[in-house]
Order: sequence, then C-alpha cells, then structure tokens
Amino acid sequence: MPLIALALLSTAVFALIYWVSFFSGSGHITEEKCYLTFEYAFPAADAWAAVAAFLGCIGLLRKKSWGVLFTLLAASGGIFLGLMDLLFDIQYGTFLMSSPDVATEIGLIIWLLTLGPVAIWYVWTRRQALL
Repeated sequence: MPLIALALLSTAVFALIYWVSFFSGSGHITEEKCYLTFEYAFPAADAWAAVAAFLGCIGLLRKKSWGVLFTLLAASGGIFLGLMDLLFDIQYGTFLMSSPDVATEIGLIIWLLTLGPVAIWYVWTRRQALL
C-alpha cells in the first residue's frame, strides 16, 4: 500500500509542477493554436484528478474507506486523461516530434495508463484489508 500511496502523491505533485511549468510558458510541445487550445481545456480535470490522488494517498495511509474511494476516482480519472492525451497526440502527430517535452508527454501517458489500472486492481482486490 505505501507504494500505491507514494504513486498517488507523486501524480498529484507532478500535475502541479506540470501546470506551473505550462502556464509559465515552458513545457509547450508547440505554440500552434490547436495544441494550446487542447491543453488549456485540461487544468480543471487535471486538478480534480490531482486532488483525488492526494486524498486517495492520505486515505490509504490512514486506512480510511474514503482512501479506497478516492484512489479509484483518481485512477479512473487518470485513465481518462491518459487516453485523451494519447488519442490527441496520435491524431496530431506529436509522437513524431523530437523534444524533451514530447518525451515528458510520452512518460506521462505511460504513467497514467499504467498506474490507473494497477491502482484500481490493487485497492479493489484488497479493499477489506486496506480499511
């Protein structure tokens, strides 16, 4: 459980760092309007997923039932956000660009689409023991 809690906390912290970086002007894969419009649609959804991840982390560490709930919510939100990014990046051709920001994007998608299912499986199959 501490590993899942750490992964949730890392996700919440990374989301904060990502958006501070993005709004400061760095971390843009491109300055094209299509990409920026897409990205500017995400802060509220990412904030929700980050808050859910943080609450899931705290709840799991405190062995509270809401920790399982918020972990499931965060994991599901992460899968949704990861799939949205993946499909946009495939359609837009982002993966064909070469930059550290593209590498970060790929890493983020892999993280979300791995952590989400693993966290769901982990907390759901152990929900009684986690309380």
